[in-house]
Parts: sequence; C-alpha cells; structure tokens
Amino acid sequence: MEHVFQVQGMTCGHCERAVKRAVAQVDAQATTTVDLATGRVVVRSSCTREALAQAIREEGYTVA
Repeated sequence: MEHVFQVQGMTCGHCERAVKRAVAQVDAQATTTVDLATGRVVVRSSCTREALAQAIREEGYTVA
C-alpha cells in the first residue's frame, strides 16, 4: 500500500535519513521516498498509515 505524507520541518539530508530510519523501524521492508523541497514523503508499506505517521512524529516532525 502507498501512503503519502506531507511532513513539515525537514530541511536537510539528516532529516531525510531520520524519516527513513523511523519508517524502517516500523517496517524494515518499507520503501520510502523523501522530497525535501516539497515536504512530501511517500512510503510503500503494509503497515497502517497511523503507525508510520507516529514514527515520523516521534522523530520531531509534523505530519500534516
């Protein structure tokens, strides 16, 4: 399943890695694409949208 998130607060490569790492902790098989310019994060995962969003929030980012 593909989940699209609008994430605020990502500004650099460290932010991108933090979001990808957070998603991987929830689902190691997930594929995550981050577009820093738009704040768009696309996750292909069998996990629930809320579980993925919560993992991103726990890294300190706002999921709109």
